[in-house]
Amino acid sequence: MKVLGFPLARIAIGFLSGIVGAYYVRPNFYTLIILCSAAVIFFITSFFLNQKKGKGNLFFGLATLFISFCAGSLTLVAHTDTYQQTHYTHNKAVFEKETNIAATILERIKSSTKNDRYTISVQGINGTKTSGRLLLNIPKNATQKSFIVGAHLFIKGKIIPNKKPYNPSLFDYASYLENKQIYGQIYSKEESITVRTQVNKDILYYCSSLTTTIENNLKKTSFDPKSLAVAMALIVGQKQDLAPEILHDYQFAGAIHILSVSGLHIGFILLFLNFILSPIPNTKKGNLIKLGLSLSLLILFAILAGLSPSVIRSVVMYGFIATGYYLKRTTYIYHTILLSILVIVLFQPYFLFDAGFQLSYLAVFFIIWLQPLLSEVWTPKYKIVQFSWNILTVSCAAQIGTLPLSLYYFHQFPGLFFITNLLILPFLSVVMFLGIVVMLLAAYNFTPAILILPFEWCIEGMNLVINKIASVHAFVLQDIPFNSYLMVTTYLLIITIIVWFKKPNYTKLIAVFIAILCCQTAYLKTAFDTQSGEELLVFNQINTSMIAIRKGNSVLVQTNDSSCSTTTNTNLKGYLVSNFTALEVIKPLENVAYFKGNRILILDSLGIYPKNCTPDVLLLTQSPKINMDRLLLNLHPKVIIADGTNYKNIQQNWKKTCQKNKIPFHATAEKGFYKM
Repeated sequence: MKVLGFPLARIAIGFLSGIVGAYYVRPNFYTLIILCSAAVIFFITSFFLNQKKGKGNLFFGLATLFISFCAGSLTLVAHTDTYQQTHYTHNKAVFEKETNIAATILERIKSSTKNDRYTISVQGINGTKTSGRLLLNIPKNATQKSFIVGAHLFIKGKIIPNKKPYNPSLFDYASYLENKQIYGQIYSKEESITVRTQVNKDILYYCSSLTTTIENNLKKTSFDPKSLAVAMALIVGQKQDLAPEILHDYQFAGAIHILSVSGLHIGFILLFLNFILSPIPNTKKGNLIKLGLSLSLLILFAILAGLSPSVIRSVVMYGFIATGYYLKRTTYIYHTILLSILVIVLFQPYFLFDAGFQLSYLAVFFIIWLQPLLSEVWTPKYKIVQFSWNILTVSCAAQIGTLPLSLYYFHQFPGLFFITNLLILPFLSVVMFLGIVVMLLAAYNFTPAILILPFEWCIEGMNLVINKIASVHAFVLQDIPFNSYLMVTTYLLIITIIVWFKKPNYTKLIAVFIAILCCQTAYLKTAFDTQSGEELLVFNQINTSMIAIRKGNSVLVQTNDSSCSTTTNTNLKGYLVSNFTALEVIKPLENVAYFKGNRILILDSLGIYPKNCTPDVLLLTQSPKINMDRLLLNLHPKVIIADGTNYKNIQQNWKKTCQKNKIPFHATAEKGFYKM
C-alpha cells in the first residue's frame, strides 16, 4: 500500500511500537529518559547529515523511527499512574489494614449482581496526600440512591489489589482494570462512607448531570425501562442499565456495535449534518462555516454522550475525516485515520489495548479499503437494490476486517449479521435523529408525547427484530477455538488476498500462497502443542470440587457436581475452548487419581483416609475434619492442595502447619488453580 511509503505512516509505526514496547517491558523512568536523550541527539545529527545531498538518508530514517519509538514509550509511561511516587500502590500498608480514604467520584459503571460500582479518584489516605484510582463497590441493598459524579467522599475500608483469574482461560479483569489505571478495589457499606457537601464541578460532573437529567425526565413519561436503557446506550453511550437478556440478543444477532456509540453513529450524524448544511455554498468560506458547525455539533454530541472513550475516539476520527472532506484536501483517507489514532493515543495511550478501539479502527479501515472492491462485484439497476447492496458490502467489509480479532477475543460468530444490518441500518439514522431530538428536549424538561412515543416504538421494534434474529441459535457459532497465531496468520491471508484481487500479478499470488502456508503452519503448531500436552488441573470453585486431566485434545473431568456440563460450568467451557480440546467424559470425583506416575489422594468432608497410603499429592475438599499434624505424619505427601470448597479459617490453619513442616501448600482460593 502506498500509504506505508509516507513519513506519517513510519512515525505512526514507531510511535505505536514504542507504546506496545513500554506496555510489556515497563522500563525504568530514568533509563527511558536517557534513551530519549540519545534518540534526540541521534535525530539531530542525522538531520544535519541529511541536509547534504545523498548523505544520511538511511540514518535519518532510522533516527526518525527511533525517536518515534522513544516518544511512544515516554507517552505510555507518562500516562501510567504507578510511576507517580504518591500512588497508593507504593504504600503496602493500605493493602493490609483498613484506612481512611478521601476520594472523588469519577464515574458510575455497570453494577454487578450484588454491588453498585463507581470509579473514584483518591486524594488522600490517612491524611497523607495520595493519588490513584480505585473501584468502589457498595452493596445494592445498602443504598437507596446513587452517588453523583464529582461527590467528595470519606471512605473507611481496606484496599484489595486486583487479582488475576482464579481459573484458566477466563477474562482477565485485573488487566482490564489496570489498563484503566485502576489497581485496586474497595468494598464498603454505606455507613462507612461520609459524603461531603462539596462537589467537584468539572466537565465530567456537568456531562453526568446532563445525562442523569435526561434519563430522569424520560422516566417520568412512563418510558419502558428496557427500551429506555437501550435508548440511553444508543444515543448517549450509557450502558450501565442494559438488561442482560438485551445484551445477549444484540450479541447473538451481530448488532452489539449498535449499543456502543461508535463510528457508525457519528457517521450517521455527519451524513445528516451534511444534508442539513447543503444549502450553504461550497465556497472556501462556506466550507469553513460547514466545518466549524460540524465540529461544534460533534463536540456537543460528545458532551451529551458523557465523553465516554468510544465517543471520544469516534468524534476525533470523524472530526479529522470531516476536516479533510470540507477543506477538499487530496491527502489519503488513510493519513486521516493514522493522524486520528496518533492524536488519541497521545492523550490516552492505553486505548490502544482496548478491544473496542482496535475493532473500531479495523472496521473503518476495511470499509474504506475493501468495500469498493466488493461493490464492483455487482451493479444493481434499481436504487433501492443498490442501497441494500451498499449496506451488505459495507457490513461484509467490516465483518471480514474484524472477524479474526473478534474470534480471538470472543470465540463466537453471529452468522446472521448481514440480515441484522439490512433490517436495522436503513432505519437507524431515523431512530438516531429522533432520539437526539428527544434527548435534547428532555434536557430542558420538555417531553412531548408526539415525539417520545414514536421513539419508544422504534426502540421496541428494533429490540423485537434483534430478538427474533438472535433466537435462531443454529446460525450463532459459539465456542470457536482461536489463538494469537491463527489470528495473525489469518489477517496475513486476508490482506494478501485483497492486495492480489485489487491488482493481480504473479508476485502477489506468491504472497497469497506464502500466507496460506503460514496459516497451515499456525494450525499445525497449535495441533501439535495440543496433542503433545498433558496436564492435570485443580479448579477453584466455591461450592463444588473439580479436577480435569488432559491428554492431548481429550479432557477427562472428575467432579462432585452431578449437574456439571460445558453449558452450566463456564470454567470448564473456557478451558476447553482456549486449549482446542474436547470433553471426553465427566465422572464423579474419586478418592484416588493418577497422573504421570503421581498418586493423588482426595479427601472430602468425611476426612477418612487409608493409613498405609503414601500419596505424592494430597487434595483437600469440603473442609474435612482432620488433624493436619497427624495426617502429615501418616501420609508424608509431597504437596498439599486445598480447593475453594474449604473454609478460609481452616485453610489458614493448614497453611501454618505445612509451613512448619516445610511442605508446599497451595490454596486455590488464594493462588488460583493448581496445575501439574
